[in-house]
Amino acid sequence: MTNEPGSVNATLDGSETIMETLSTRVTHRAGVLVAGGGVAGIAAALAAARHGADVLLIEREFALGGLATLGLITYYLPLCDGRGHQVIYGIGEELLRLAIKHGAESSYPDAWLDGNDPEKRQKQRFQAGYNGPLFMTESEFLLKNAGVRLLYGTLICSAQTRNGRITHVICENKSGRFAVAADVFIDATGDADIAGFAGAETVRFGQGNVLAGWYYSYAGDGLRLKVVGVSDIPDEEKLAGDSRTYLTSERFSGLDGDELSRMTELSHRATYDAWRAMRAADPSAVPAVIPSIPQIRMTRRIAGYATPDTSDDRREWDDCIGLTGHWRHRGPVYGLPLGCLISVSFPNLLAAGRDISVTDSMWDNTRVIPTCAVTGEAAGTAAAMFSDFSSLTGAQISELRAELRRGGVKTSIAELGL
Repeated sequence: MTNEPGSVNATLDGSETIMETLSTRVTHRAGVLVAGGGVAGIAAALAAARHGADVLLIEREFALGGLATLGLITYYLPLCDGRGHQVIYGIGEELLRLAIKHGAESSYPDAWLDGNDPEKRQKQRFQAGYNGPLFMTESEFLLKNAGVRLLYGTLICSAQTRNGRITHVICENKSGRFAVAADVFIDATGDADIAGFAGAETVRFGQGNVLAGWYYSYAGDGLRLKVVGVSDIPDEEKLAGDSRTYLTSERFSGLDGDELSRMTELSHRATYDAWRAMRAADPSAVPAVIPSIPQIRMTRRIAGYATPDTSDDRREWDDCIGLTGHWRHRGPVYGLPLGCLISVSFPNLLAAGRDISVTDSMWDNTRVIPTCAVTGEAAGTAAAMFSDFSSLTGAQISELRAELRRGGVKTSIAELGL
């Protein structure tokens, strides 16, 4: 038995391995590489480019938005605390306005956009449904106008490190296999893929994800989003007597190719069965759009220098880079520290969106669209300003926070005047 490149070797368990020698060309370089074109990646790339960085955004699909568009989770959750106070500004608000600019939203936050009635704002949260295709297209225009380079249909499949830093990511697309070099890497994949491939310390969502099959149906009442399967929350967040009904008892990590394929098949079946039941009551009903990516919420995140929890309501962090409310509860306001974006393993790796360092209960809150935009904007701004995040001085952190405030971001709860 040989180990020559290209040879096939039999193993004791009867499987086969292929020995191959690869030589990968470096075809792209960037100052800031953003991996993942969901809302967090959009915000990160936009912020970095606006601050003068040479930005390359790599997206595995052929459209932007991730779950917010291709996954059909087309609801821009609140920018407010549920008690009449806006807490998310900057790119988080800019993207909401972008999503509804053509009047194609399913609900409109008129109390926030057309008036200043404090009493009405306490009753109506600053949120809106939106049209996914319009949002993904407008987002692309926004990034291109800012000078961001986009690489669609590209899968990141490995990462290279040297002297304690990430130097390259290995990618594959229609052109074949190639490498991309960058100074700073922002992991906005939703699954902390760069961190995982680089060998960074990561944490998995142990509870796993439930099956969902949300889809759009067209019937006599027009085009409507149909929610098939619940949007599950961490067990510790569930109240006594919680009676959620799941499509299947199986849980999905979201980090295994075979598993994701099986989940997708089950999702298609659940969607089909839901439509058949709907059609029995309304013969005019037809499915219009089904998700083109798995509806996975929480999978893997980085281990960061800070790990916020839902118990940190109203906590003031010295390195706060933005605020968020809670999409399910009225009242809480959370500061988000820079430390939850910085990998403890690599000084030039930042996380944004679903990949940031938080507890499970907080993860359920920071994974949603507006908070992803907050962390994305902070990561992109930081990446344009610095390239070593494990040794930032107090003066540098203050400089970053000041720059975020110049963009309209609130970087302390005190700024809200609550």
